[in-house]
Amino acid sequence: MNDPRHERLARVLIGFSVKLRRGERLLIDASCVPDDMVAALVREAARLGAIPFVQITSPAVQRELLRHGTAGQFEFARRIELQRMKGMQAYIALRGADNIFESSDVPTQRMDLATRILRPVMNWRIRHTRWCVLRWPTPGMAQQAMMSTAGFEEFFFRVCTLDYRRMAPGMAALKKLMGRTDRVEIKGPGTELRFSIKGIGSVACGGSHNIPDGEVFTAPVRDSVEGHITFNAPTVYQGTSFDNVRLVFRKGRITEATSSNTPRLNQILNADPGARHIGEFSLGFNPHILHPMRDILFDEKIAGSFHFTPGQAYREADNGNRSQVHWDLVCIQRKEYGGGEIRFDGRVIRKDGLFVPPQLKSLNPDRLLGKR
Repeated sequence: MNDPRHERLARVLIGFSVKLRRGERLLIDASCVPDDMVAALVREAARLGAIPFVQITSPAVQRELLRHGTAGQFEFARRIELQRMKGMQAYIALRGADNIFESSDVPTQRMDLATRILRPVMNWRIRHTRWCVLRWPTPGMAQQAMMSTAGFEEFFFRVCTLDYRRMAPGMAALKKLMGRTDRVEIKGPGTELRFSIKGIGSVACGGSHNIPDGEVFTAPVRDSVEGHITFNAPTVYQGTSFDNVRLVFRKGRITEATSSNTPRLNQILNADPGARHIGEFSLGFNPHILHPMRDILFDEKIAGSFHFTPGQAYREADNGNRSQVHWDLVCIQRKEYGGGEIRFDGRVIRKDGLFVPPQLKSLNPDRLLGKR
């Protein structure tokens, strides 16, 4: 029996997120996802007259490939996967995991090698396809969120099938404001940061690339970042958990980095020169996502948060930074997380997690949820 939630989500992903059209090829990349959900995507693509392709992967198998893979093996995989990706017009990834730390014992050098060699596949996908990536609810994710499995599933489908069109006016206003902003100042507990976003451009994300969604992002002028920042959302990156990440900047470069796992943090930031520069600055405002759960795709959209990303810049808001790393580190500024404020050219844009200018107030939770 088909789950109606799967059918509803498939319609959102295919019709709204990647806007699939007749005759186009779609790659569905699924990991630890029920066959029923994958089948729902195949049916919806076929109904539109599109051509679906499916790749099924496993985190446990991927761990073994990473642990035992060689440069030659990764290079051969890149040729195959890049050729396939070049034939796609759209890409949907559904990523589940019973254990988010499955790759935690993959040697750093092997992980860096695979990431560097395979990066062109991701770059092509980001730059040349209409793509959308989402997590899949598992008991492990429910545990991370400190919820029951059934309760988390209900939360997941509520968040992922949100009417993202409600965000459009506020996102357009925020994008326009970012486009004419030079100086950004951020203050909060353990944070005093300043940088420029002049001339970089910005992107409004309302369900088109990630599900769940709800952010507008840009990037700092590469060498303009000064000050320090403390992230209050825990994070997992490359299978390793980090808490209390603190970064210090001078002339755009991370000169000091500490966390609950300082050696591993610095190993990641030493992966290449671009990993110690910032490739993205974004404001998150999904009204359903309020607390961190060590999952970047959810945490970066937390209402009243911003993220500041060491590593690769996106083409649409490109400050020229290049890296195999792209790590969205999140700071929540709502009152219960210590508060804080963000200023654009000296004007308060958001205080204690709430937007202040009238044209941006529609992005505050009460407006997005229709309470006002």
